[in-house]
Amino acid sequence: MRGMGDLGDLGGLMKQAQKQMKDMQRRMAEVEDDLRDRAVEGSAGGGMVKVMFNGLQEPLDVQIDPQILEEEDPEFLQELILAAVRQGLKKSQELEEAERAKVTGGLNLPGMEGLF
Repeated sequence: MRGMGDLGDLGGLMKQAQKQMKDMQRRMAEVEDDLRDRAVEGSAGGGMVKVMFNGLQEPLDVQIDPQILEEEDPEFLQELILAAVRQGLKKSQELEEAERAKVTGGLNLPGMEGLF
């Protein structure tokens, strides 16, 4: 297109951007599948309470050492469970952020979360 400068290749640039976006979406789907299969553990009370989460912040398992049920009051056990859940969620979130950053190059793209 005469007089349009580099705009003549705009269609090619758009196709390239679409291809890159589809590739990133595919890679993010792979990351999500991987995160679903990975597990992290939050624990409290020296490991007497353990909570497992996958990399998508979904709870997988809770383990409570029976000994703590005999020795401690319910309020203490509740505090341990809450502490283990918080730790497990934090680890799961950190894992997810790290894995997604490998695809996005660490870019924090507001509003782009739903696209992947």
